[in-house]
Amino acid sequence: VACLIRVPSEVVKQRAQVSPSSSTLRILSHTLYHEGIQGLYRGYKSTVLREIPFSLVQFPLWESLKDLWSWKQGHVVDSWQSAVCGAFAGGFAAAVTTPLDVAKTRIMLAKAGSSNASGNVLAALGGIWRTQGLSGLFAGVVPRMAAISLGGFIFLGTYEKTHQLLL
Repeated sequence: VACLIRVPSEVVKQRAQVSPSSSTLRILSHTLYHEGIQGLYRGYKSTVLREIPFSLVQFPLWESLKDLWSWKQGHVVDSWQSAVCGAFAGGFAAAVTTPLDVAKTRIMLAKAGSSNASGNVLAALGGIWRTQGLSGLFAGVVPRMAAISLGGFIFLGTYEKTHQLLL
């Protein structure tokens, strides 16, 4: 459900990043005029297909790391320790799902009518593999890991602190 909001903003943001001379409003109106509302949701399936495995890796890993740290120190982790676990879990999940993120980006940025614009994630991954190999599938892995690690630290640490305050 969050992707219903996230995907259109991501499409516009990514198109603005590769076309810095155009304003956000111009990119939005251009997309709507030439592709309709479907253009704003290009990459919806690929975003969902990235988010599900990401969450299936991040949250169990976060909980397991907190449990391990708690067991090692003999008491429940503090919120800052939970934040550290969240940073590691987020960074790891980001690394292993980077190929899905690369495919999603290629789909969102593809020219209307091109093969990538169809939204076929496996075809996008195959094309990246054939033309760029493993390095293409993991393009941008370091900044992705850094950004998501920071987000995991802030959001999961804040979640843990809030949870502790409320209970």
